[in-house]
Amino acid sequence: MGKSKTRILRKGINDQITKMTRESAIVNAAKFLNSGNSTDAKNIITMFGLTAEELLEAGASYEAVISIKNIFTK
Repeated sequence: MGKSKTRILRKGINDQITKMTRESAIVNAAKFLNSGNSTDAKNIITMFGLTAEELLEAGASYEAVISIKNIFTK
């Protein structure tokens, strides 16, 4: 096998997409909100369509959820 094919195969092995369940997305979004990383939290919330209630139950602070209330769907 040539150098190019070997490089391409190794790159494919290392670039696998991680899987995220809805439950882990809720927990991660709550952690991001509590740590002040609202950009990553907003990305997860919009991707999974999370609600404010789900984030509050997962432990996100009320102030952090209220600060991004405009991205939640009704």
